[in-house]
Amino acid sequence: MAEDSSASTPPPPEVQAAPPPPVAEEKEIEASAPAPPSVAESESPAIIEKGEPPLPRTPPQESKSLAAMMEKEESFSSPLLSSAAEEKGEEMDEPVVNKEEVAVVEAGKEKQIDEQKIPQTLVSFKEESNIVADLSDFERKALEELKQLVQEALNTHQFIFPPPSAKEEEKQSVPPQGQSTQEIPAVSSEPTSDAPPKVEAPLSESDVSTEIKPPLAQESKVEEGTQLKESQAEAKKEEPKVTSPPEEVSIWGIPLLKDDRSDVILLKFLRAREFKVKDAFTMIKNTLRWRQEFKIDELLDEDLGDDLDKVVFMHGHDREGHPVCYNVYGEFQNKELYQKTFADEEKRMKFLRCRIQFLERSIRKLDFSPGGISTIFQVNDLKNSPGPGKRELRLATRQAVQLLQDNYPEFVAKQVFINVPWWYIAFYTMISPFMTQRTKSKFVFAGPSKSAETLFKYISPEQVPIQYGGLSVDYCDCNPEFTVADPATEITVKPATKQTVEIIIYEKCVIVWEIRVVGWEVSYGAEFVPDAKDAYTVIIQKPTKLAPTDEPVVTSSFKVSELGKILLTVDNSTSKKKKLLYRFKINPFSD
Repeated sequence: MAEDSSASTPPPPEVQAAPPPPVAEEKEIEASAPAPPSVAESESPAIIEKGEPPLPRTPPQESKSLAAMMEKEESFSSPLLSSAAEEKGEEMDEPVVNKEEVAVVEAGKEKQIDEQKIPQTLVSFKEESNIVADLSDFERKALEELKQLVQEALNTHQFIFPPPSAKEEEKQSVPPQGQSTQEIPAVSSEPTSDAPPKVEAPLSESDVSTEIKPPLAQESKVEEGTQLKESQAEAKKEEPKVTSPPEEVSIWGIPLLKDDRSDVILLKFLRAREFKVKDAFTMIKNTLRWRQEFKIDELLDEDLGDDLDKVVFMHGHDREGHPVCYNVYGEFQNKELYQKTFADEEKRMKFLRCRIQFLERSIRKLDFSPGGISTIFQVNDLKNSPGPGKRELRLATRQAVQLLQDNYPEFVAKQVFINVPWWYIAFYTMISPFMTQRTKSKFVFAGPSKSAETLFKYISPEQVPIQYGGLSVDYCDCNPEFTVADPATEITVKPATKQTVEIIIYEKCVIVWEIRVVGWEVSYGAEFVPDAKDAYTVIIQKPTKLAPTDEPVVTSSFKVSELGKILLTVDNSTSKKKKLLYRFKINPFSD
């Protein structure tokens, strides 16, 4: 099956591939040991060192289809899932326990999960090159074979599929089983008579020798039949001479076999099927058939409303240039939105069409040239996400996963899951045996306390939305001083230490800066120290203790009329390390 599908992702876990494993709330565990080249080794994920009880037994691998596996989830009755459903106030067949009991169970489970260690894969996923010269001999040969199959299919119009209505008409035209298919003899239209047949007199010799001609009507029918057979024979003779041009087929806006962008498309299908050429060709054919039946081209321009704008959105790029897609499942805690999205089959289908439309529009913006960026970086925020007891959500998720894994191969560069809840461990335990090593190597997980730090490994702080610990605000908000193009500096402030940022001023100017400590719980102050020995230090910001509920980003400015330096001081008196972000801009001085 295709290991990932994308882009854009359904409720948790949304994957073009399989949903992810969970982690303990205060731990960040990456499903891959080595980090990408742009990530420093010092930023490797934390490792749980406590004793590790064995994980629950996983179900036998009856099927490797993720969608089929998720179907079994509905009958899954783990105590973790039951407790989570009770905590969320779900309607269940069993009696609901009181809040105190839930709190005890939840605390016990969190403590137990803190002591568990989720299995880690040994290799981190690294995107393969799409340049033909970089492929192995085996991969190049497979690509050439697939291109031959596709060309043959284009020449013989194998990618033209009859519409569903035509198929239904064909089914309707087939007589029911058991019904006789023998033709009923035609009834003569000539009038009949009950009178006995007329007895004709014997013919004379002259009568016998006389030529008997058929009636004119019958003669004309014979001539027409003869002409029809002759014209059909001539048409058959002329058929080989008439060659229809190959059909032109595009997928995601890329015409097949027209240029080297087509190679990138074909390589996605080959990698999704482990370079098995026939399987990849079958997948392409099925995908094209589904796109026609789903009316993808019409869906692109369809107005489906903006109800899900806060559930899924694109924002910025990661450190390697991949566009970043955020999936915010906590939005479905809004009961009105949940009912509007999942209440019945019609609403779930609209949700599915919205997600496919968003994914299709995002894919059209990718660069399918051999050296371009043709994958998406997925961030899945599981904070306050509906628990596993939501039946409607499970139905929509299973349907979306099936479509994504079948029709959107290899569109995810990395799947990062943040704010992972404690109950997610049970879901991971159930699905992990069904995921391939390739799929697992794309997954990264982080609990609430490690979410921002994990994102910064892959995405620069100035590209991370402000609600996830970064400095980037929505484009509609007023922030004239800084944009995603203005880089930020990251500093880790150790526990019980004081960190001072020094900005040297070489000319008269107006300096503007932004500073943020993720989660705050520190004291922050700012001052200007002139170079002149007899000058006085200017207190810009008196040291103040900032709480997590305070403004996430502090923006300040200072008019500098003499040379000196700006000192930004952060005093971390807590027992936890803190992530400090800052950036500044020098504007011309005007009297």
